Amino acid sequence: MAGLSLGPLLRYADGSSATIWVEASRPCTAEVRCADGARGTARTFQVAGHHYALVPVEGLTPGTSTPYEVFLDGAHVWPLPDSPFPPSVIHTPDADGTVRVAFGSCRWAAPPADDHDPVGPDALDTLASRIARDPESERPDVLLLLGDQVYADEVSDATRRWLSARRDLSEAPGSEVADYEEYTRLYYESWLDPEIRWLLSTVPSCMIFDDHDVIDDWNTSAAWLADMRATPWWRERLLSGLMSYWVHQHLGNLSPAELAADPLYLAVRDAPDGTDELRAFACRADADPATVRWSYRRDFGRVRLLMVDSRAARVLDEQNRAMLDPGEADWLRTQALTDPGSYDHLLIGTSLPWLLPHLVHDAESWDAALCRGERGARWAEFGEKLRRAADLEHWAAFPESFESLADLIAEVGSGDAAPASVLVLSGDVHHAYVAEPKWQTGSPSSRVLQLTCSPVHNSIPAYIRVGFRFGWSAVARGLGRRLARHGRCPHPSVKWRKTGGPWFGNQLMTLTLHGRSARLRLEQARRDGTLKTVDESPLTPP
Repeated sequence: MAGLSLGPLLRYADGSSATIWVEASRPCTAEVRCADGARGTARTFQVAGHHYALVPVEGLTPGTSTPYEVFLDGAHVWPLPDSPFPPSVIHTPDADGTVRVAFGSCRWAAPPADDHDPVGPDALDTLASRIARDPESERPDVLLLLGDQVYADEVSDATRRWLSARRDLSEAPGSEVADYEEYTRLYYESWLDPEIRWLLSTVPSCMIFDDHDVIDDWNTSAAWLADMRATPWWRERLLSGLMSYWVHQHLGNLSPAELAADPLYLAVRDAPDGTDELRAFACRADADPATVRWSYRRDFGRVRLLMVDSRAARVLDEQNRAMLDPGEADWLRTQALTDPGSYDHLLIGTSLPWLLPHLVHDAESWDAALCRGERGARWAEFGEKLRRAADLEHWAAFPESFESLADLIAEVGSGDAAPASVLVLSGDVHHAYVAEPKWQTGSPSSRVLQLTCSPVHNSIPAYIRVGFRFGWSAVARGLGRRLARHGRCPHPSVKWRKTGGPWFGNQLMTLTLHGRSARLRLEQARRDGTLKTVDESPLTPP
């Protein structure tokens, strides 16, 4: 009899349909039955000896919450027996109603060895506990996970022991994950956490990767990539990372219609074993990242979300560096400008912040100029070393892409059909802040903000906290200008100021969007098991 190995995860949900992701212990037919009579079935597909299904559920009623159950070959497997949690539900919001979007990034999933968690309470665990205590209370309509859902290069003690029983850790990549099977261990460790398992079964989620989903500083430069490709273990690590991401995260980002038209999904699903098909896809993505699009669009009533791949789609040639390859940049522009006036809020999800503390921004653009050769070969060599040591690889390290995004936001936010807000949602930097840009030649009418929130469950050294606080100061701004002059960097087309933060701790931001009004709440996880509101403010007039 098939058992439920992982899941269920409620991924896509709109007014009438949803998708439920599961992993089973053997080939079977997965079925979802809703209390209101809606249901769906899907046969599992196989990848690397694992069996997955993405079950489309049709016929849901808009504006309702309906409990559901999961069956494998007719046997009931969810909810779990004696579960302490309320029934998992599929909530289908009204098309013109309020939309609540919670977001964050960087969840190190390793459970504490005892009652003391060295990185503090998990914000997602705490959110799950709050919803479970009062299922009728406010909950997100969607949870955006903006990168580092798993840490392939920073495993727990338990996973390290598991790896050591499998292979010799004295050989590279040591105690980092090496192949697809080891990636599945990371997802088990993360998604079998009881609170997280229940939360992801009842709150829809959208995901995008960042570097630690593969390796720290993934695609930071052409020189970095050449060094990695010269190692004997990198290719298997990258292919396994892309394959496991496609299975565990990417598929659930797609709507039922997109899945039905996806040739890779159809090929993997219909094959007796889809491993070779998926591996060939990952090989193509490695050879030419422009052939693959991980970015995607979701619409929630009059809220448009564009989740942008700011890792795999990079152009790394020093003379033509770009955060997004030309095809990806065109896709972003098209999606943002299509049907003007059809949405009230544009959310741009990118794992890496667009607007950083001023000193960090200037240091990154200066370093990019050095690596480009503005100050000669010796400075270029220094710049590459500094880039890797200090993680100088955000939008500011791709100056033309920074300006292109600024131009796109200004275009979207101007004119009679401009949305009420354009909000850039990011994580990565292990603290939270709000920054507001002002264009040198006239700002758009939309409210434009950088909203950065991380980590969900991780930590940051005290000296880096001091550095981030200092990075926003007037002294730091002056130091940054000196660096920019040395690198002969042009002035950016926007100036910006910090309007909130920096806040440190394990935390989540939640946007409440209704009509043309937007409100932001930042909550931090406390050791007493609660989420404490540390900031709440309107972003646009009610």
